[in-house]
Amino acid sequence: MSKTAISLEGQVAVVIGGTAGIGHALSLGLAEAGADVVATARRAEHVESVAAEIEAIGRLTLRVRTDMRERASIEELLSQTLAAFGKVDILVNCAGKIKRTPTLTMPEDEWQEILDTNLTGTLRACQVFGKAMLERGYGRIINIASLNTFVALNEVAAYAASKAAVASLTRSLAVEWSKHGVLVNAIAPGVFRTALNAELLDSTPRGQELLMRTPMGRFGHTDELVGAAVYLASEAASFVTGQVLVVDGGFLASGVNQ
Repeated sequence: MSKTAISLEGQVAVVIGGTAGIGHALSLGLAEAGADVVATARRAEHVESVAAEIEAIGRLTLRVRTDMRERASIEELLSQTLAAFGKVDILVNCAGKIKRTPTLTMPEDEWQEILDTNLTGTLRACQVFGKAMLERGYGRIINIASLNTFVALNEVAAYAASKAAVASLTRSLAVEWSKHGVLVNAIAPGVFRTALNAELLDSTPRGQELLMRTPMGRFGHTDELVGAAVYLASEAASFVTGQVLVVDGGFLASGVNQ
């Protein structure tokens, strides 16, 4: 395939956390670009619903629920995907957890739960799927970072720490694996409206500040992340590794906007 090709025709993608919000958009976007896509998450009814959407696009899929906190669950996902498709070309790690808590009084178990999902869960998936990719000599891994990878938002210290570490992990894996054909990158989304955050964005001072800090003057639509994911998964990005691609409407470039 041409090194300028963006098509994912003939590719097999797994999107962990792929049934809601950003993950949902990426699952459908990869399918639209030509990949067969396994969109997985913890809730079986969500897995079923998104699988039906992928099939409606004309792509193949599986119905497998997965919990990133459990290595055996991720190993089962890989096993079923290999049994059905014979390979995994693309892994997207999109599962995440966030909770707003003052850092001074944050319980350690809450801190640990967020890091276990966002950071260690990403590591588990990269290890499990990375082994198969390294054995094959080909793979594209896309982790989901955050604005919090680079800047702090008030009272989400555990989430910010986990997402900063995801960027570091992405670079480390790129250094170790890229020479063996497995490229590892991340996408850092800006502020995107989803069902989970719509009320916060539309009805609170925090939402107003986030909008003010975004030079484009609006929040992102989740399908605006698809192009970045398809690019990083494609042959057009064959010499791109260890990078965090920011898609944020200018948020990180922003100083004073008025």
